[in-house]
Amino acid sequence: MPIRTVENQRLYRQIADQLTALIATGEFAHGSRLPSERDLAVQLGVSRPSVREALIALEIEGKVEVRVGAGIFVAAPRPVAVADPSNEAPGPFEHLRARWLLEGEIAAEAAKNARPEDLVPIRASVQEMQNRVRKSVDTEESDRAFHCGIARATHNSALVPVVQHLWDLGRGAIWKRMEHHFQTHELRNAALEDHRAILDMLEASDARGARAAMRHHLDRVAREFSRHWDLLQETETTTTPLVSAKKNRGSQQR
Repeated sequence: MPIRTVENQRLYRQIADQLTALIATGEFAHGSRLPSERDLAVQLGVSRPSVREALIALEIEGKVEVRVGAGIFVAAPRPVAVADPSNEAPGPFEHLRARWLLEGEIAAEAAKNARPEDLVPIRASVQEMQNRVRKSVDTEESDRAFHCGIARATHNSALVPVVQHLWDLGRGAIWKRMEHHFQTHELRNAALEDHRAILDMLEASDARGARAAMRHHLDRVAREFSRHWDLLQETETTTTPLVSAKKNRGSQQR
Protein backbone atom coordinates (compact mmCIF):
# COMPACT_ATOMS: atom_id res chain seq x y z
CA MET A 1 0.00 0.00 0.00
CA PRO A 2 1.63 3.29 -1.05
CA ILE A 3 2.14 6.10 1.43
CA ARG A 4 -0.24 9.05 1.06
CA THR A 5 0.09 12.63 2.23
CA VAL A 6 -2.74 13.33 4.66
CA GLU A 7 -4.97 16.40 4.70
CA ASN A 8 -5.25 18.92 7.53
CA GLN A 9 -8.67 17.89 8.82
CA ARG A 10 -8.78 15.86 12.02
CA LEU A 11 -5.19 15.10 11.22
CA TYR A 12 -4.40 12.61 13.96
CA ARG A 13 -7.47 10.54 12.96
CA GLN A 14 -6.38 10.42 9.34
CA ILE A 15 -2.92 9.28 10.42
CA ALA A 16 -4.42 6.63 12.70
CA ASP A 17 -6.69 5.38 9.92
CA GLN A 18 -3.80 5.09 7.48
CA LEU A 19 -1.68 3.16 9.99
CA THR A 20 -4.69 0.93 10.74
CA ALA A 21 -5.00 0.15 7.04
CA LEU A 22 -1.30 -0.72 6.83
CA ILE A 23 -1.70 -3.08 9.78
CA ALA A 24 -4.82 -4.66 8.29
CA THR A 25 -3.12 -5.35 4.93
CA GLY A 26 -0.08 -6.89 6.59
CA GLU A 27 2.38 -4.10 5.90
CA PHE A 28 3.03 -4.17 9.64
CA ALA A 29 2.93 -7.63 11.17
CA HIS A 30 1.49 -8.23 14.61
CA GLY A 31 4.31 -7.91 17.11
CA SER A 32 6.51 -5.82 14.82
CA ARG A 33 7.89 -2.44 15.82
CA LEU A 34 6.48 0.59 14.03
CA PRO A 35 8.82 3.13 12.45
CA SER A 36 9.96 5.88 14.77
CA GLU A 37 7.71 8.84 15.41
CA ARG A 38 10.18 11.07 13.59
CA ASP A 39 10.22 8.84 10.50
CA LEU A 40 6.43 8.55 10.45
CA ALA A 41 6.11 12.33 10.63
CA VAL A 42 8.51 12.80 7.70
CA GLN A 43 6.93 10.11 5.52
CA LEU A 44 3.37 11.26 6.20
CA GLY A 45 4.23 14.94 5.83
CA VAL A 46 2.78 15.89 9.22
CA SER A 47 3.98 17.16 12.59
CA ARG A 48 5.32 14.90 15.32
CA PRO A 49 2.58 15.96 17.80
CA SER A 50 -0.04 14.75 15.30
CA VAL A 51 1.75 11.40 15.04
CA ARG A 52 1.82 11.15 18.84
CA GLU A 53 -1.93 11.73 19.01
CA ALA A 54 -2.52 9.09 16.33
CA LEU A 55 -0.37 6.51 18.09
CA ILE A 56 -2.11 7.10 21.40
CA ALA A 57 -5.49 6.78 19.66
CA LEU A 58 -4.35 3.43 18.25
CA GLU A 59 -3.18 2.36 21.71
CA ILE A 60 -6.64 3.14 23.10
CA GLU A 61 -8.18 1.06 20.31
CA GLY A 62 -5.88 -1.83 21.17
CA LYS A 63 -4.12 -1.79 17.80
CA VAL A 64 -0.65 -0.89 19.07
CA GLU A 65 1.20 -1.42 22.32
CA VAL A 66 3.52 1.11 23.96
CA ARG A 67 6.52 -0.67 25.49
CA VAL A 68 8.51 1.54 27.82
CA GLY A 69 12.04 1.99 26.55
CA ALA A 70 11.40 -0.09 23.42
CA GLY A 71 8.92 1.78 21.22
CA ILE A 72 5.51 1.20 19.65
CA PHE A 73 4.58 -2.31 18.52
CA VAL A 74 1.61 -3.71 16.59
CA ALA A 75 -0.66 -5.45 19.09
CA ALA A 76 -2.11 -8.90 18.64
CA PRO A 77 -5.63 -8.80 17.15
CA ARG A 78 -8.48 -8.65 19.63
CA PRO A 79 -11.63 -10.75 19.24
CA VAL A 80 -13.85 -7.67 19.61
CA ALA A 81 -13.04 -4.27 18.13
CA VAL A 82 -12.44 -1.55 20.68
CA ALA A 83 -14.32 1.64 19.82
CA ASP A 84 -12.53 4.95 20.01
CA PRO A 85 -14.82 7.48 21.73
CA SER A 86 -12.48 10.33 20.81
CA ASN A 87 -12.88 9.97 17.03
CA GLU A 88 -14.72 13.27 16.64
CA ALA A 89 -12.67 15.21 19.20
CA PRO A 90 -9.60 17.34 18.46
CA GLY A 91 -6.25 15.93 19.49
CA PRO A 92 -4.65 17.10 22.75
CA PHE A 93 -2.01 19.28 21.11
CA GLU A 94 -4.56 20.94 18.85
CA HIS A 95 -6.77 21.43 21.90
CA LEU A 96 -3.94 22.98 23.93
CA ARG A 97 -3.14 25.37 21.09
CA ALA A 98 -6.77 26.52 20.97
CA ARG A 99 -6.71 27.11 24.71
CA TRP A 100 -3.41 29.01 24.38
CA LEU A 101 -5.01 31.39 21.87
CA LEU A 102 -8.26 31.94 23.77
CA GLU A 103 -7.39 31.62 27.44
CA GLY A 104 -4.40 33.91 27.19
CA GLU A 105 -6.69 36.74 26.13
CA ILE A 106 -9.34 35.71 28.66
CA ALA A 107 -6.76 35.93 31.45
CA ALA A 108 -5.79 39.41 30.24
CA GLU A 109 -9.45 40.50 30.27
CA ALA A 110 -9.92 39.06 33.73
CA ALA A 111 -6.92 40.98 35.02
CA LYS A 112 -8.45 44.22 33.73
CA ASN A 113 -12.04 43.61 34.82
CA ALA A 114 -11.97 41.37 37.90
CA ARG A 115 -13.47 42.70 41.12
CA PRO A 116 -12.12 41.62 44.51
CA GLU A 117 -14.99 39.18 44.98
CA ASP A 118 -14.23 37.55 41.61
CA LEU A 119 -10.83 36.48 42.85
CA VAL A 120 -12.21 34.65 45.90
CA PRO A 121 -13.29 31.45 44.08
CA ILE A 122 -10.10 31.51 41.98
CA ARG A 123 -7.98 31.60 45.14
CA ALA A 124 -10.12 28.84 46.61
CA SER A 125 -9.51 26.62 43.59
CA VAL A 126 -5.76 27.14 43.91
CA GLN A 127 -5.94 26.22 47.60
CA GLU A 128 -8.00 23.12 46.81
CA MET A 129 -5.55 22.15 44.10
CA GLN A 130 -2.69 22.51 46.59
CA ASN A 131 -4.48 20.26 49.08
CA ARG A 132 -5.07 17.62 46.44
CA VAL A 133 -1.48 17.74 45.19
CA ARG A 134 -0.27 17.14 48.77
CA LYS A 135 -2.55 14.11 48.98
CA SER A 136 -1.46 12.90 45.52
CA VAL A 137 -5.05 12.75 44.31
CA ASP A 138 -6.66 13.93 41.09
CA THR A 139 -6.75 17.72 40.64
CA GLU A 140 -9.06 17.88 37.61
CA GLU A 141 -12.05 19.38 39.42
CA SER A 142 -10.07 22.21 41.05
CA ASP A 143 -8.15 22.78 37.81
CA ARG A 144 -11.40 23.20 35.87
CA ALA A 145 -12.82 25.52 38.55
CA PHE A 146 -9.71 27.71 38.26
CA HIS A 147 -9.97 28.22 34.51
CA CYS A 148 -13.74 28.71 34.56
CA GLY A 149 -13.38 31.17 37.43
CA ILE A 150 -11.03 33.29 35.35
CA ALA A 151 -13.58 33.34 32.52
CA ARG A 152 -16.27 34.54 34.96
CA ALA A 153 -13.93 37.28 36.19
CA THR A 154 -13.98 38.88 32.73
CA HIS A 155 -17.67 39.78 33.27
CA ASN A 156 -18.33 38.63 29.72
CA SER A 157 -20.89 35.87 30.10
CA ALA A 158 -20.25 34.54 26.59
CA LEU A 159 -16.73 33.49 27.56
CA VAL A 160 -17.73 31.18 30.42
CA PRO A 161 -19.36 28.46 28.27
CA VAL A 162 -16.48 28.77 25.80
CA VAL A 163 -13.93 27.83 28.47
CA GLN A 164 -16.20 25.15 29.90
CA HIS A 165 -16.67 23.62 26.46
CA LEU A 166 -12.97 23.73 25.64
CA TRP A 167 -12.09 22.11 28.95
CA ASP A 168 -14.63 19.31 28.63
CA LEU A 169 -13.91 18.76 24.93
CA GLY A 170 -10.26 18.15 25.67
CA ARG A 171 -10.78 15.59 28.40
CA GLY A 172 -11.38 12.70 26.03
CA ALA A 173 -9.86 9.24 25.82
CA ILE A 174 -6.56 10.37 24.26
CA TRP A 175 -5.96 13.03 26.93
CA LYS A 176 -6.73 10.50 29.67
CA ARG A 177 -4.28 8.02 28.19
CA MET A 178 -1.58 10.69 27.96
CA GLU A 179 -2.13 11.53 31.62
CA HIS A 180 -1.96 7.82 32.46
CA HIS A 181 1.47 7.64 30.84
CA PHE A 182 2.89 10.97 31.97
CA GLN A 183 1.15 12.50 34.98
CA THR A 184 3.43 12.62 38.02
CA HIS A 185 3.53 14.39 41.36
CA GLU A 186 6.17 16.72 39.94
CA LEU A 187 3.96 17.70 37.02
CA ARG A 188 1.02 18.36 39.34
CA ASN A 189 3.29 20.61 41.42
CA ALA A 190 4.38 22.44 38.27
CA ALA A 191 0.73 23.03 37.32
CA LEU A 192 0.05 24.35 40.82
CA GLU A 193 2.94 26.81 40.54
CA ASP A 194 1.64 27.93 37.13
CA HIS A 195 -1.78 28.61 38.64
CA ARG A 196 -0.25 30.61 41.46
CA ALA A 197 1.66 32.72 38.95
CA ILE A 198 -1.53 33.41 36.98
CA LEU A 199 -3.37 34.32 40.19
CA ASP A 200 -0.57 36.73 41.15
CA MET A 201 -1.01 38.57 37.84
CA LEU A 202 -4.80 38.72 38.30
CA GLU A 203 -4.39 40.15 41.79
CA ALA A 204 -1.97 42.75 40.42
CA SER A 205 -4.43 43.68 37.64
CA ASP A 206 -1.56 43.01 35.21
CA ALA A 207 -3.20 42.09 31.90
CA ARG A 208 0.05 41.52 30.02
CA GLY A 209 1.45 39.42 32.84
CA ALA A 210 -1.74 37.35 33.13
CA ARG A 211 -1.71 36.63 29.40
CA ALA A 212 1.94 35.58 29.53
CA ALA A 213 1.46 33.43 32.64
CA MET A 214 -1.50 31.59 31.13
CA ARG A 215 0.30 30.97 27.85
CA HIS A 216 3.42 29.82 29.73
CA HIS A 217 1.25 27.33 31.63
CA LEU A 218 -0.34 25.83 28.50
CA ASP A 219 2.97 25.80 26.63
CA ARG A 220 4.56 23.91 29.52
CA VAL A 221 1.83 21.26 29.52
CA ALA A 222 2.33 20.65 25.79
CA ARG A 223 6.13 20.51 26.22
CA GLU A 224 5.90 18.06 29.11
CA PHE A 225 3.59 15.74 27.20
CA SER A 226 6.04 15.79 24.28
CA ARG A 227 9.10 15.29 26.47
CA HIS A 228 7.65 12.38 28.41
CA TRP A 229 6.43 10.70 25.23
CA ASP A 230 10.00 10.85 23.91
CA LEU A 231 11.31 9.36 27.18
CA LEU A 232 8.71 6.59 27.01
CA GLN A 233 10.33 5.22 23.87
CA GLU A 234 13.90 4.28 23.15
CA THR A 235 16.27 6.71 21.44
CA GLU A 236 14.95 6.92 17.93
CA THR A 237 16.97 5.61 15.00
CA THR A 238 16.31 5.71 11.29
CA THR A 239 13.89 2.96 10.29
CA THR A 240 12.69 1.38 7.08
CA PRO A 241 10.10 3.38 5.08
CA LEU A 242 6.46 2.37 5.42
CA VAL A 243 6.25 0.97 1.91
CA SER A 244 9.12 -1.43 2.72
CA ALA A 245 7.67 -2.63 6.00
CA LYS A 246 6.25 -5.84 4.51
CA LYS A 247 9.59 -6.81 3.01
CA ASN A 248 11.33 -6.02 6.28
CA ARG A 249 8.78 -8.13 8.16
CA GLY A 250 9.56 -11.13 5.97
CA SER A 251 13.28 -10.91 6.69
CA GLN A 252 12.59 -10.74 10.44
CA GLN A 253 10.56 -13.96 10.30
CA ARG A 254 13.34 -15.98 8.60
